[in-house]
Amino acid sequence: MAAGQQFLFAPAQPLVERLGKNFFRKAPARPGVYLMRDATGQVVYVGKAKNLRQRLRNYRVANPERMPRRHLRMVREVAGIDFDFCRNESAALAREAKLLRRLKPKFNRAGVWPGKAQFLTWRFVDHAAQFSVDEIPPLGWDRFGSLGGYAPRLHGAVVRLLWLALNPEAGFSQLPLGWARNRFALPVTIACGTRGAEIRLALGHLFWRKPEDFSAWLQSSINGNLPVFDQAALLADLEGIASVANSDRGVAARSNQLALL
Repeated sequence: MAAGQQFLFAPAQPLVERLGKNFFRKAPARPGVYLMRDATGQVVYVGKAKNLRQRLRNYRVANPERMPRRHLRMVREVAGIDFDFCRNESAALAREAKLLRRLKPKFNRAGVWPGKAQFLTWRFVDHAAQFSVDEIPPLGWDRFGSLGGYAPRLHGAVVRLLWLALNPEAGFSQLPLGWARNRFALPVTIACGTRGAEIRLALGHLFWRKPEDFSAWLQSSINGNLPVFDQAALLADLEGIASVANSDRGVAARSNQLALL
């Protein structure tokens, strides 16, 4: 059917018919994970959302022009939806990833099976720190992982936060081109000046000791002088780091690192 063409009959609303309009009106407007179950109670799909109520609106109408065929089949099987609330979107992302690997719902594709191994790697050369993402960590580089698909996101957050700690007067608005969108030419090099030992200690706290000490160090380096926009960006990256540190991948990565010591 051509885009924009009207339907002779209104598209079906199988979930509204089964769950009722009030279910969608009263769905919580908060971050979390939603689990769709079939008539036997088996989870057939897992998704995450910053706003669960808004996200579920996409499933009210089984519109073949806008909904993939796989999802059209899915909504006809779903008999119930459960919620798993999270403190923020980053925590919801980590929770979704954990459930996908454990439950392997039949209508999910991405994230169900482990991806290729990827490590966050870094080293110090002269008065600079270099960061990269590698499937096989190079000799002489420190590493954290394996983190799979989380590695590039963690890399971006760590690089931005360290750059900000070293350049607090600049702020996120003056990040090098592409960094705000996780676009990096690897390896990324950050000039540390005389603070190399300090940065090395901060990374040790982040990955193997006390992540909260890394946050405290970061705050003291910035000294609370950031504009509101930069504060929001800073918080988003800190939450991204926390979501990995608190996920199964973060725990496994720390265990792998300790086993090598």
